[in-house]
Amino acid sequence: MPKSPAASEVWLELNYADWKDTCATLHMWMQIVGKIRLTLTPWTNHSWHVTLYVTARGLTTSPIPHGNSTFEIDFDFIDHQLRILKSDGGQRSLELKPRTVAAFYKAVMTALDELGLPVKIDIMPNEIPNPIPFDRDEQHRSYDPEYANRFWRVLVQADRVFKEFRSRFCGKCSPVHFFWGAPDLAVTRFSGRTAPPHPGGFPHLPDAVTREAYSQEVSSLGFWPGADVMPMAIFYSYAYPEPAGFPEAKVKPGAASYNAQFHEFVLPYDAVRTSKSPDDVILDFAQSTYDAASTLSNWDRGALEERKPSLHLARQHS
Repeated sequence: MPKSPAASEVWLELNYADWKDTCATLHMWMQIVGKIRLTLTPWTNHSWHVTLYVTARGLTTSPIPHGNSTFEIDFDFIDHQLRILKSDGGQRSLELKPRTVAAFYKAVMTALDELGLPVKIDIMPNEIPNPIPFDRDEQHRSYDPEYANRFWRVLVQADRVFKEFRSRFCGKCSPVHFFWGAPDLAVTRFSGRTAPPHPGGFPHLPDAVTREAYSQEVSSLGFWPGADVMPMAIFYSYAYPEPAGFPEAKVKPGAASYNAQFHEFVLPYDAVRTSKSPDDVILDFAQSTYDAASTLSNWDRGALEERKPSLHLARQHS
């Protein structure tokens, strides 16, 4: 029987300082692709129609409608290609390599035009300070294939564990999906109750979008690769609206702490990847922060939490 790889071979080091330029460039590339999906896909509650999804090779938009056709755009972080696949068999590939955001934007739009898939998007990036329009961004131009691959491999592991956590809940719950605005991988549970209007205030994101996204009570879990404002990869968990006593809640593991600036519990990625059982550490963090949010907010946990059928019953229906 083959030996399972050590945690250090699965949960790879992802020091933000080592790939910050690639991270910033890739963030803008993902926003371009995400905005194509945003423009052409019917609106779904809480902006679920804009996200990307983790795949066995990278990230995908999933199928996007365009008239009577369908297409998808895939980031492949193994062969380092951006692939556009159309339902009539047409396809285009762009090499993922060092190039400016402006050049990437032009290449993607040209490829879509050649496939008969013209689209116009908002060219101003969202959720970042001092944004540069995509077609004029000559500043961001880095692409380190090793770190792009590492980032995706971390997403693969986080996606897998988040799906395990999601399976414990039978109330309204988001898919495990990748928001290109932050950017972050997230899964969100809902209490079923309306929330007070969110104050908004995210940079270059309409407040109306934020208020719709947080129109219901939530407990959200995510992974964020880092940015200059917090230069390290983290797992996070927050509640909206934040109940009284949430910042003082006792959560697991000991490496987790409440960040008053972001109003969320933060667990450094390095504390996860260097632990004996990263899966268990993430699940403990996810469960304990959800326990705090849902208990302090008086969620109807008995109605919302999954009771899995016995193995015997499951086999009868297989």
